[in-house]
Amino acid sequence: MPQNIGIVIVEKTGVTKSLTIKEYNEEELYKKCGFKKATDFSKQTEWIVKLEGKKYLVSLYGKIDGKANTENKYDFPPPVDSVLFFGSCALSCMLMQEDKTFLLTSLSVEMWAKMYEKLFGGFEDLAATAAQDEMEVDELASIPKEKKTKDGYLKDGFVVDSDEGDEDGGGEEYSSEGEDEEDSDELEDSNEPDDDDLDLEDIGSELSSEEYDDSSDSDSSDSASGSDSGSGSEDKKKKDKKNK
Repeated sequence: MPQNIGIVIVEKTGVTKSLTIKEYNEEELYKKCGFKKATDFSKQTEWIVKLEGKKYLVSLYGKIDGKANTENKYDFPPPVDSVLFFGSCALSCMLMQEDKTFLLTSLSVEMWAKMYEKLFGGFEDLAATAAQDEMEVDELASIPKEKKTKDGYLKDGFVVDSDEGDEDGGGEEYSSEGEDEEDSDELEDSNEPDDDDLDLEDIGSELSSEEYDDSSDSDSSDSASGSDSGSGSEDKKKKDKKNK
């Protein structure tokens, strides 16, 4: 039975701590987690992690059934990142040998923290990122104010001032008014007579004018003949008086 083996206890509060076991016994790990009975306490998953040129096998022990308000607040790596554990959990570690077999070895909180980072795909150093952001040159600082919006952005086809946006809105209203005027013009045009009606009226007016001219000519000829006949009768009367 291995002796003086270090394991990591993950308390329900999410805090990790190192624990050294004089005589390691997998079946009694539930006691190290504060449980009185081993009911529902078992190995939940395993991770294979390569660290500093060595390959490790980390095992997680815990309960997935328990009482309310005893939930473990620690965020475990996949594939148990969405599994809810109850009470404290235990982490043990084994080291791969040259013959591909695994031998139990100690696991510390610091060692688990490095493995934890690898299992999550690495973490971004926020402090280093913030420093890099401060060192970056502001490209807009050298741009004249007249080429930037009120909010400090570069004017282009996508970013415009809010005032320009209002002007665009006014243009839309103007265009809509223009459309209304076009509609009214169309209504006025519809009230105008058709060309066919104009042609018929012109023909009728021409006919009436011709009839008027004919009647005028006939009246003038009749009056002329009447005047001729009248003058002839007067001359005849004068001749008769002379003969008498």
